[in-house]
Amino acid sequence: MDGDGATRWASVEGHDPEWITIDLGSTATITRVRLSWEAAYGKAYKIQTSADGSTWTDVHSTSTGDGAVDDLAVTGSGRYVRMYGTTRGTPYGYSLWEFEIYGTTDGGAPGAIVDVSTSAGLTAALAAARPGQTIRLAAGEYRGAFVTQRAGSAAAPITLTGPSNAVLVNDGPSGAAPSCPAPGGGWDSGYGLWLYDAPHWKLTGFTVKDSKKGIVLDNSHHVTIDGVYVHHVEDEAVHFRRSSADGVIQNSRITHTGLVQPGYGEAVYIGSAGSNWGCHGNSDGADRSDRVKVLNNQLGPQVTAEHVDVKEGTFDGVIRGNTFNGTGLSGQNSADSWIDAKGVGYLIEGNTGTFTAPGTLANGYETHNPSTTPAFRNGCGNVWRDNRSDLGGVGQYAIKITSTSKCPGVLNVVHASNTVANATTGLTNIPVTP
Repeated sequence: MDGDGATRWASVEGHDPEWITIDLGSTATITRVRLSWEAAYGKAYKIQTSADGSTWTDVHSTSTGDGAVDDLAVTGSGRYVRMYGTTRGTPYGYSLWEFEIYGTTDGGAPGAIVDVSTSAGLTAALAAARPGQTIRLAAGEYRGAFVTQRAGSAAAPITLTGPSNAVLVNDGPSGAAPSCPAPGGGWDSGYGLWLYDAPHWKLTGFTVKDSKKGIVLDNSHHVTIDGVYVHHVEDEAVHFRRSSADGVIQNSRITHTGLVQPGYGEAVYIGSAGSNWGCHGNSDGADRSDRVKVLNNQLGPQVTAEHVDVKEGTFDGVIRGNTFNGTGLSGQNSADSWIDAKGVGYLIEGNTGTFTAPGTLANGYETHNPSTTPAFRNGCGNVWRDNRSDLGGVGQYAIKITSTSKCPGVLNVVHASNTVANATTGLTNIPVTP
């Protein structure tokens, strides 16, 4: 059920009967079951379905199983499907690399729709989510610690969707936090929505507010955030963390961040500072939240830190078509630009940035070159083109490149198609590229 042919389920050795039950989340019509046995196979077993997990109907039965792969055509229906083993083929137990179930749910659609209208319902739906499923929020306020560790797949992502007046709120944090954030242990992170080891999700339409952090992705690659609104959070609004690569945030709005720690109120945070790789450096010691795309969002006003903070050790993202309103930049903890590009190979194009007081703006866009282990040429190889900047008579440069000597062969490039107005110095501190 996990799509990984290198992991397996195993029963207690030397004992009959043993079984594994799958909860499909809603009633389905079952047409095919495929069992990929490990060496410990079932000689006699049944495939059974159930509407309630208590009363079972046989849809397949054999006493001559010989292991390997059993690809079975069946006819049945139910929410629950199980392999019920009665005679082992070896002295050991029963063990499956994969237990695949094929059929249709929700009137023939490839994935079931789960309608949610309460906080408890949302908590349960996130805990039981499965590939292809859509969790649909009704309008209203949902208060709680909303976290999922359920993975979708490339072919069947999981969707959480709702209108803008479906609002997630987390009044936490509470309990004793672990040294490195992870779900469980009675600890409430305070995050509005937390995906942990949960790749292939789509998050659309709803709102997150009044939380410590907005949406946090940990080791959750290929997640698309589309049309959400995050506001009034204590720290950052959206964080792609712990190698949450190939993510997208688009068509979304973020305001009023950093309510408690203004220098940590980023709108979009990509990766982790090298000093935090001890917790989040799960890719050969680094947080490789690579190839994240930030597209066509409205970021600000009252975003107190960078609108997009691109951390060291991340590569090849795209930041395009966004509107940055710098009113409210705090200037604390170097939070004095729309983008701080410490990653490598980012394309930053077609964005519009403005600034009016109150707030602090040193430069519109900046690069920095922190050293890391493993070593990367951080803050190098980034490209700016077709960006429009209005620095409000306060900022020095639209694009300030901190160092060129640290980027031999992978220089930052500022194209002449970028424009600037109301700068105290000019467009950039390096030669422009035609």
